[in-house]
Order: sequence, then C-alpha cells, then structure tokens
Amino acid sequence: MSSASTLVPVLSPAGPAAQAIAEVSWVLITGATLLFVGTMALLAWALFRKRRGGEVRSLWWLAGGGLVLPLVVLTALFFYSLHRAPPWKAVPPADALVISVTGRMWWWEIRYRDPVSGATITTANELRMPVGRPVYLGLSSAEVIHSLWIPELGGKMDMVPGRVNHLLLQASRAGVYRGQCAEFCGEAHARMALHAVAMEAGEFDAWLAGQARPAVVSSSSAVSLQAGRAVFEGQKCAVCHTVRGVAEGSKLGPDLTHVGSRLFIASGTLKNGPLEMKQWLAQVHEVKPGARMPSYARLSEGDLDALVQWLGASK
Repeated sequence: MSSASTLVPVLSPAGPAAQAIAEVSWVLITGATLLFVGTMALLAWALFRKRRGGEVRSLWWLAGGGLVLPLVVLTALFFYSLHRAPPWKAVPPADALVISVTGRMWWWEIRYRDPVSGATITTANELRMPVGRPVYLGLSSAEVIHSLWIPELGGKMDMVPGRVNHLLLQASRAGVYRGQCAEFCGEAHARMALHAVAMEAGEFDAWLAGQARPAVVSSSSAVSLQAGRAVFEGQKCAVCHTVRGVAEGSKLGPDLTHVGSRLFIASGTLKNGPLEMKQWLAQVHEVKPGARMPSYARLSEGDLDALVQWLGASK
C-alpha cells in the first residue's frame, strides 16, 4: 500500500471532496497573487505619475478599486464556491459505506456494521475504507467538542456532544492519510490523530471479515500468549478495554480486539510494533501527556513482554 503524498496535504487531494476544496484553494491563491501584483503595479504607476508632475484621480480609483472591484470579485467567488462546495447529504447515497465515528478524550471510536451478521464491529483510531466507494460518516462526541479533519480526503466537520453530524468522503486511490482533531479539546488534543487507510475493495472486505472475528483465545495457544492474557486479566485491563472473546462490555478505552493489525497506537502517536507497544505501556504519560491510562512500568520485564506479545498477536 502506498503512503500518502509528501506534498502539503490539503493541496494533494486523494478524493472528490478534497479535489473540490483544492481547486477552490488554488483559485483563491492565484486570484490573491494577481490582485497583489496588480495593486503593486498601480502603486508604482501612481508614484511615477506623481514624480512626473501628473495627476492621479483618486476618487475614480477609490470607487473602482474600493467598491466596484471587491463587489464583482466577492460576488463571483461566492457563487463559484457554492457551485464547487462538496455536497452535504442528509441521508447516505445508496451505495455508501456507513461508519460511525465518536470522538473521545483523546482517541477515536470507530464502528462498522458486519454485512454478514449485522453485528457492530468496533475498532479505534484507524478508519479503513474501500477505494472508489462513498463513505458516509456519522460523527458524534462523547464528552467535549472535537472536529475530524482528513485534509487529503475532505474538509473538517465538528463533533458535538448530543448530536450527530455527517461527512461524505471518498478515496480515489489506495494510501494512508493522516487525520487530526481540529478543535482544541484538552491536554492531549495535539496527540489525537486518526489515520484513514484506503484499500482496494477485496482487501477491505477481507479486513472487515477478520475484524468481525473475536481475538484468538484458544487454549492451545503458545504459553507466552497465555501468560500475556493472564497479565491483561490480572491488571484489570478489562475495566477499560474490550477484547472480544476475552473481556467484553467496557467502553471507557479503545477496543483492543485486533490491536495488533493497526498501523499506529496511542491515537497515531507511535507506530505499532513490539518496541513501541512496550514503550507506550511503560511510559504512557511521557508519550502522551494527559492520557487517561496508568503506566505499567511497575510490571516486571517478563510480564511486560508477555503482555506486548499477546496484544500484538491479535490481528
């Protein structure tokens, strides 16, 4: 899977909504540049005329440049932006994939509907979507105001407690696109990222089917994995985290059922790997100040390694 462009994200669109925003941005940038150059040229011409003893009829220039030109330009921009604005739809298109995204302090809860059983599939901090298919996001917040913004896919939309807002996105090509909370929401606001992963349709269907399954809990699993599960249960991690097939029902923290399959942990703060997972568990508040999770530096090296291995095995 290719990574997202290294250009300025808002000007390297990867979907129709972002393409429309980028087009409007380039029109504004080009127009502002032309107006600036024109203004400087007129200023130079006026200075030249004054030095040669000529007159500049300021009243005409004030009327033209101060009233007529802004009226014409702003009116044209108003109707142009209305025409190019990404569509807002009260109901999803017929072929859209509907995904629920809830902003929390400070992470993202994401819910899909299993097309086979109809059950809810819950994950966290990673929005997977098929290429070329409209994705209709239902956006809400559990505590405070958040705002979801994935620049390469579309504009931002606020997430307000007590109501559901909608955002229609579509990815034109496969890739990983970084999103961010764009509304200050507290201490860990800057470390509340979300990665949108656009996948080919078949790859996405296989991923969703895998996410619908519970975590591997077979009694025949390796001893080290059983040891990691014992640490998870012994430290009462299930009070905050769900791992389907092991501990279910908690909504306080991210669902960890298939955390090993995610690209990042800690809401995009660290890449997902054994070393990073161990760092996160042992140094939660150094990695993400304000996180509502205790650090587990008190665990022995063996217990910490076993927990990391068990979490990473759930893919």
